[in-house]
Amino acid sequence: MTYLDRARASSLMVKTGLDALLLLSAESFTYATGAPAGVATMWRRAGAVAAVVPADPALSPAAVVTDLFEAAFRATSPITDIRINPTWVETGDIRGLERDALSPEALLREAWARQGRPAGFQRPETFDASEGFRLAEELLAARRLEKGRIGVELDSLSVIDFQHLSKVLPDAELVDASDLVRRLKMIKSVVEIGHLRTAVELSEAGIVALRETVSIGVSRDALAAAWESGVRAEAARRDIRNLTGLWEYISVGQNPWTKGGVVAAGDLIKVDVGCLIAGYTSDTGRTFVCGTPTPIQARLFDTLQGAYHAGLALLKPGVAMSEVHRVTTEAMAKVGFPGYTRGHFGHGLGASLGSEEWPFLSRQSDVLLEPGMVLAFETPWYVDGVGGLIIENQLLITPEGHEIMNRLPYGLDVI
Repeated sequence: MTYLDRARASSLMVKTGLDALLLLSAESFTYATGAPAGVATMWRRAGAVAAVVPADPALSPAAVVTDLFEAAFRATSPITDIRINPTWVETGDIRGLERDALSPEALLREAWARQGRPAGFQRPETFDASEGFRLAEELLAARRLEKGRIGVELDSLSVIDFQHLSKVLPDAELVDASDLVRRLKMIKSVVEIGHLRTAVELSEAGIVALRETVSIGVSRDALAAAWESGVRAEAARRDIRNLTGLWEYISVGQNPWTKGGVVAAGDLIKVDVGCLIAGYTSDTGRTFVCGTPTPIQARLFDTLQGAYHAGLALLKPGVAMSEVHRVTTEAMAKVGFPGYTRGHFGHGLGASLGSEEWPFLSRQSDVLLEPGMVLAFETPWYVDGVGGLIIENQLLITPEGHEIMNRLPYGLDVI
């Protein structure tokens, strides 16, 4: 199973005149192949792995895979045409060999011979990027695409790696496909939506546990620990085994950026948290107040809530993301805060390096909302001397409008 919609990919490549995509980042490799990229991608350098996606749907996709993850790839991905790129980790496979008839030395020699290891084979320090690029060129050449217009994500490729790639593909025209790949990823498959739904459900289980822990004298770190404990307890209860990470930005008191402090009467508690399922992150924000809110706390939160509802009404197919930003900003101005300015009121969600993924609900965006997009929509405000305030929900854009994937209420929660 892969996450990539091959028909959509082919359509976008035809429109931009590309013959193939050559995907080199760890996230895009997994997106296109459905398999883990492996530890050789930890340095964020290209050349360890690669996914080849031809524009012509009659041509099969292919991949360069590191030897350490070959078995995992074959067990996970539907792609069968692969090339193996050696890494620094020594391996061996003696399954099916007559162990009793051979010495350990002979057994391993036979295992390596069966793997096709040439005489004088030496492993690289980590991996050889040039070899990985050469193997990718082989896959392109097998499809007669080595001289074509090849789309690569230049926004994730270093200058050095681009130079190496250019030497291996001297007759190809390497074209920046960063935007094309982002537009592919912004429409989520059923499986991806399932990952994001599970992630937000776990995150909210943690928020419930955090809320039950709030009291005067409790530390910020204790609240964060309660949130994580609640997440992990819910994952264990549901036997969810692909929880791959958690993150939190929880603050207590009048400084919205602090990682310390303890809860005092009247304090705001800003909770901005997410869980990762198979690398796909949720994003949710809630605001609590310990005791009766002050007039300024109540006023600011009510203003944010009004702006949130103004923007929320527009989240449906065909609406420009820039229009959502405009209306949300104007709602703040109309109730007395014309100076409130925010670069974006939310973003896509997926398996990116951080918790925020393109596209953004910003004034610069040229994206129209489409069914299948999963977004975080938020109206935050961080005011030193008051604290952090946030309303943030995770939404699925549907053919009819949107579905809020969160289930917890999102008003100012008085404890």
